[in-house]
Parts: sequence; structure tokens; C-alpha cells
Amino acid sequence: MKYSNSISINLSVNNPEISYTQVYASAVSHASEAMEHAGKAQAHGESGHSKEALQHAKESLEHAKLARNEHAEAQKHMDEAIKFLEEAIKYAGVNEPDIAARNTEEAIKHIRDSCR
Repeated sequence: MKYSNSISINLSVNNPEISYTQVYASAVSHASEAMEHAGKAQAHGESGHSKEALQHAKESLEHAKLARNEHAEAQKHMDEAIKFLEEAIKYAGVNEPDIAARNTEEAIKHIRDSCR
């Protein structure tokens, strides 16, 4: 079984018509595939089927590694977005809207990249 979560983010910075929708299908799919194959590996192992248990355990491991890598990359981008948003808040608070806007623009780029 494959699952997907989606999130819609309306980012209307330069163009009010921009709508960014990102489906986290890849990372979620890899995680669900890892779970599915792990369950099959467990069931085959409990039934004494070594060959099938090995096959599904290997598949599960591969999908688990792919899911981990995709989530790690997203986290790096969100960390960067947070830094830029903190800077935007700081500069907006001292009446420097241009600098705040540039920091917000960078944050948006990182938020988008975290969803890919």
C-alpha cells in the first residue's frame, strides 16, 4: 500500500497567481514501502522462509535509506528558512523592510526546496 500526504502553500510574493503545491509522495512512499517490506520480512522469517525474509529485508533497508536521505535534505532547508525568517523579523523590527524582504525571499526559497 502506498500513502501520500500533500500540502498546499500559497506563496504570492511577486505574483498573486503563484500557487505552490508539493506532494511528499516520494519520502512517504519510501517510508511506507520500507514498512511494507519489513512486515513481509518479519512474516516470512516467522514462517521459516529465509530466502523471502532476506529479499524483503533488503528491500526494506533500501527504501528506509532513501526515505532517511530525503527527510534529511528537507530538514537542512527548513533550518536555513528558520534562520532567514529570524533575520527578517529582526530587520522588520528595526524598520529595515528592504532587508527583511530579502531575508524572507531567501526563506521562501528554502521552504520550497524543503518540499521537493
